[in-house]
Amino acid sequence: MASSILSSACSCVDFRSWRKLRSRMLECGVSGKGRNPIFTNDFEIGKKLYLGMDFGTSGARYSLIDGDGNIHAEGKREYPLYMKEEKMDWIQSWKDTLFLLLDDVPVSLRKVVASIAIDGTSATTIIIDSRSEEPLSRAFLYNESCPDALPLVKSIAPAKHTVCSGSSTLCKLVSWWNSYPSSKESAVLLHQADWLLWLLHGKLGVSDYNNALKVGYDPEMDSYPPWLLSQPYSHLLPSVQDPGTKIGCMKEDIRTQFGYPKDCVICTGTTDSIAAFLAARATQPGKAVTSLGSTLAIKLLSSRRVEDARFGVYSHRLDDKWLVGGASNTGGAVLRQLFTDEQLEKLSEQINPFETSPLDYYPLQAVGERFPVADPKMEPRLHPRPESDVEYLHGILESIARIEAKGYKLLKDLGATPVEEVITSGGGSKNQKWIKIRERVLGLPVCKADQTEAAYGAALLAMKGAISD
Repeated sequence: MASSILSSACSCVDFRSWRKLRSRMLECGVSGKGRNPIFTNDFEIGKKLYLGMDFGTSGARYSLIDGDGNIHAEGKREYPLYMKEEKMDWIQSWKDTLFLLLDDVPVSLRKVVASIAIDGTSATTIIIDSRSEEPLSRAFLYNESCPDALPLVKSIAPAKHTVCSGSSTLCKLVSWWNSYPSSKESAVLLHQADWLLWLLHGKLGVSDYNNALKVGYDPEMDSYPPWLLSQPYSHLLPSVQDPGTKIGCMKEDIRTQFGYPKDCVICTGTTDSIAAFLAARATQPGKAVTSLGSTLAIKLLSSRRVEDARFGVYSHRLDDKWLVGGASNTGGAVLRQLFTDEQLEKLSEQINPFETSPLDYYPLQAVGERFPVADPKMEPRLHPRPESDVEYLHGILESIARIEAKGYKLLKDLGATPVEEVITSGGGSKNQKWIKIRERVLGLPVCKADQTEAAYGAALLAMKGAISD
């Protein structure tokens, strides 16, 4: 029933039936979980607010801040699960979640939202037809590998380039290009954040240099390289702007339906791990942010750019510095496969974080790893399992910490600025025992970021776009 109800939900930008549709979704239990844990209406008349949205691997969040960085409202939604041809229809799920979040923002605050920015998972790719504005395939997810395209990509790209990984956006593009049977003349490639923002501003084919990195964009030269532009699929590539750049105002039908102001601007976004870094406000080389969400992503602010696809290492530009890092497939999603939130909390309380666990695991949800080892055939290792669940959880948390430590050591060995302090964001930052385990394993001070959500970093980008000339 859920699928049939939502097959028409937001299939075009006719929102006249949105309220009725939303009620039906709630009645059928398919809207995903939503809440607004923070809502304040205490701000000066005339003050502007800035809306950031984070589309992560398991759900989406929003954060609404003022010019001083104070949060006035925030909330989250789990992705509703829709099936299409026996596969998960992520495109429809993300689309509906976007409009649910717009509707979750308190009505009294929407009228003062000056700008919106969105972050999405890195290398999550959507290819659409520019004429029909319909997807030409299912979405390619962030961790999906396309080994069939890798030899061809390696033959055109420089050695060790970021795109020389099966999970890169370029490999996904090449794989699609070689398998799509119909005309490709009107096809356009968009990253997840680009596509969501396009739904709001309507100007097709705009991206940012963080999302475009894994399709081959050179942030140092601020252009696509000649070896990429000479390919037959280069016309699919989006134009690239700095993150937090004004694209245009919110489409009239959307803003009038949801009550956003006429001058609300939509800005270019970034990736989820970059947004988490921005939220932590680490500004000096040597400062690092580990995002412990469904997956583990590390970002180190470095004076030097480092790239090596053999290990899944790449550098994002951040003004005049570089964010060096990578993203592993290990992380919280593995924990959720094994334990409930209540179990995680109770078992963690019983762990002695100053004791070394003798268990050696490589926690993965499925086959394949991206960083600090790029191996699409790597098998998960979660055995032997001890009788004690406390010991088992301890071993998993410590094993993830070892993967994190291996990642930071690799960045140093490759020439990045050595890490001096690690700031933690994401859901895993709430686990104090895990923080203590990581301090011991890393041999570095580890602290929780004041702001741990990527949605807050996206809101900072929205603010940047609104106040820029």
